Amino acid sequence: MLIGQLSERTGASRRLLRYYEEQGLISSGRSLNGYREYDEDCVDRVLQIRGLLAAGLPTRVIKHVLPCIDTPRAIHVSGATPETIAALELERDRMTERIRCLERNRDAISRYVAAVRSAADETAPGQAAVTA
Repeated sequence: MLIGQLSERTGASRRLLRYYEEQGLISSGRSLNGYREYDEDCVDRVLQIRGLLAAGLPTRVIKHVLPCIDTPRAIHVSGATPETIAALELERDRMTERIRCLERNRDAISRYVAAVRSAADETAPGQAAVTA
């Protein structure tokens, strides 16, 4: 697929896709007319990259993590410096805290929805609920 198609399917701009390619996160071939051509698998890879970026990981760390995501049974450990490992541990801990926060917020919203539904159920048919 061409870069425009990949852009449409992933929501990533063409400029961003070229940046991902410069960083070694994705790759493309070239057609006879010189246009970039991407494999179908590139859609999932770009979505993974975007998710990892949204989670706060820098591209230099994502480059190390992507092989593990693409083939989770074949973890590649070459080139893992102590700094990379420390950065991954820090990001993992940040993600864990964000997950806990999201779970607390989800639970609070669930309790609120349950309370609103309960209050609505207590209102007799044909009667308007009293609001403050």
